[in-house]
Amino acid sequence: MSKRKSKETSSVNGECISQVQRILRERFCHQCPNGKLFGVQLQYKHLLELLKRTTIHGESNSALIIGPRGSGKTMLLNHVLKELMEVKQVRENLLQVHLNGLLQTNDKIALKEITRQLQMENVVGDKVFGSFAENLAFLLDALKKGDRDSSCPVLFILDEFDLFVHHKNQTLLYNLFDISQSAQTPVTVIGLTCRQDILELLEKRVKSRFSHRQIYLMNSFDFKQYLRIFKEQLYLPAEFLYKPFIQKWNKNVQSLSEDRTVQDVLRNHFHCSKDLRSLHMLLMLALSSITISHPFMTGSDLLEASKLCRMDSKANIVHGLSVLEICLIIAMKHLNDVYEGEPFNFQMVYNEFQKFIQRKAHSMYNFEKPVVMKAFEHLLQLELIKPIEGLPLRAQREYLLMKLLLDNNQIMDALQVYPNCPTDVKQWATSSLSWL
Repeated sequence: MSKRKSKETSSVNGECISQVQRILRERFCHQCPNGKLFGVQLQYKHLLELLKRTTIHGESNSALIIGPRGSGKTMLLNHVLKELMEVKQVRENLLQVHLNGLLQTNDKIALKEITRQLQMENVVGDKVFGSFAENLAFLLDALKKGDRDSSCPVLFILDEFDLFVHHKNQTLLYNLFDISQSAQTPVTVIGLTCRQDILELLEKRVKSRFSHRQIYLMNSFDFKQYLRIFKEQLYLPAEFLYKPFIQKWNKNVQSLSEDRTVQDVLRNHFHCSKDLRSLHMLLMLALSSITISHPFMTGSDLLEASKLCRMDSKANIVHGLSVLEICLIIAMKHLNDVYEGEPFNFQMVYNEFQKFIQRKAHSMYNFEKPVVMKAFEHLLQLELIKPIEGLPLRAQREYLLMKLLLDNNQIMDALQVYPNCPTDVKQWATSSLSWL
């Protein structure tokens, strides 16, 4: 009987843990429709009022949502749309067109996508348009026929808005903003971008038709609020199936937030980036360590996840280099120090390396020049160095100007953990002066 009871408890625990992981993963990946917004209440209210004027009162408008990547632009818009869709009148009438600058790379592709999403293919039928302008004129005419009382409101959402600015003559933007100023079909254009200088990129005729409404999201919360966000992102909802587990889990989350080690991890993360996506990545990695035998998150889980998040991919590449390639990177480091970041070529690096070999190295073999060139080219393939852009590539390989893509801290950190690195090479790297 006790064995059977233990088996049942084990299966409940397994189901419980997988439910926890599913709920939290959906939340961290922004797939949870009931996710919370943090620090953007004013922006939420502003955008909601703006879209209500279109969807309920039939007013046309335009606005830009501006903020760095990960600041919650898309989430803000989705939350506003979710609230609007709870109104029956909006749910039954609003037409939405979602465009993305990464997908609709020119106006012609964008126009086809608009036609598809508005389900106007049957209206277009077999008509053959002589040009993009004719096709656009037909679509605009269809949108302009009607009035604000009888027409369905249309919401255009342009993600990666700054990429639409680079379309030829900004024709699509001009016409969308032009319609949004008319008193015909109610149309609102919402652009999402991380470019704060976006208005300077608009042509004068486009800018004159834009309403100049801008909603900024800047992640302005402090560490105390960040700590609260950390807790709220980990708390399990009240409707979670396994009630006794909720109390234990949420109590553990509270004690985590008070733990000094966890606070240090979060503080370092906060100072690196206030981006909530980076916090979600940290929590996602820590969540992956949760199992039946380890059902609660610990400070060491978060510490390990933080190390993985902050792992320097370029420094990891350096760990796998040969001693010769390490020496070439150190030579480049010294050239950067002496010439204050000016570009260098292979010949300069080779000369620097030769001086080190002749004066300091007692344990290094003197490689032939073609071998050194091969190592140099390998660093180029690994993208640890790159050619200077805009310069002609006709020069001989030895004299092509290059730039090092590692800073001094990355080089020194990589050398600390480099296995069996010769002492002379380490000393050469730590010396403050080049052997020029």
